Amino acid sequence: MAGVAAAYSAFAERRPALYDAMFTLNVDLRFASQETPVDLARGFAELTETLRPFAGDDDLETFTETFWAGLHGLVTLMRSGRLRRAEQQRRLALLVDLVCRAR
Repeated sequence: MAGVAAAYSAFAERRPALYDAMFTLNVDLRFASQETPVDLARGFAELTETLRPFAGDDDLETFTETFWAGLHGLVTLMRSGRLRRAEQQRRLALLVDLVCRAR
């Protein structure tokens, strides 16, 4: 889980325009439904499978959505200057620790 958090944050830093296009701009794509494009569903499935060992008895999709939302929030707030950049790695570690400790 820590590796996923670090990779997600690093991707946002290395490719900010692509990150925004993928995760922040409004699009006409359907998510979390039968109409979700195959590639988007596959990407979410990969994340879901990576997080499966940590989900415990929680609904795996909801667990994954919640972890992703936490990551996205931390990355977005840091990139917009609302969180201290120097503390990003510590925040990611705290998020992972909080999620794992809840298990």
